[in-house]
Amino acid sequence: MNLQIDKIMEKMTSELSCSAHSIDHVMRVYNLCKLIADGEESVNLSVLEPAALLHDIARTLESNDQSGVIDHALLGSEMAGDFLTTLGYSESLIESIQHCIATHRYRSGNEPKTIEAKILFDADKLDAIGSVGIARTFMLAGQFGQRIAATTPDDYESVNTAENGRIKDLSKHSPLMEYEYKLKKIPDRLYTERGKAIGRERVDYMHDFFSRLDQELTGKL
Repeated sequence: MNLQIDKIMEKMTSELSCSAHSIDHVMRVYNLCKLIADGEESVNLSVLEPAALLHDIARTLESNDQSGVIDHALLGSEMAGDFLTTLGYSESLIESIQHCIATHRYRSGNEPKTIEAKILFDADKLDAIGSVGIARTFMLAGQFGQRIAATTPDDYESVNTAENGRIKDLSKHSPLMEYEYKLKKIPDRLYTERGKAIGRERVDYMHDFFSRLDQELTGKL
């Protein structure tokens, strides 16, 4: 990594506090971005690599916001732009990186337009599924005092009350609800062929796990 990337790493290590959105998550996304980029043409790594490392720069601020107003993708895009300016990045590079960050969020509604933005979107979503995804949902469950299995439509609607689609009261959410209403649908939302292939394999694994979990929770096994 070059000096600028090293400084970005230092910045992100100091910014992130949540175990499910830690520097470990950032590095997994970073590595997935490079894996997916290998199967695509004309990917600008000078855009993709900083975007991958900075994509969650505002995540702690969103997690600590009780109003449900903060969108970490949009705020993170602004924060990343300010930080990259101090590192001497050009205006054109900053704008491209900001687009990636602003469009990486599942619920933001901003469409990724560039190949770099599409790769970051896919990589970030892939880290939410598979065995790592299962581990992360239970990390969050412990952090917010969630139940394992609240999954009824009424349960889901009761926690999705923020205008931007963010779950305001995470204590009423659950890992099984997250899988049923969001995670198993992720492969259909991805943009790259390699991302979709990885996503399908990871969701198959999750299906087996959560099917087994449901049987155990209901006393069938």
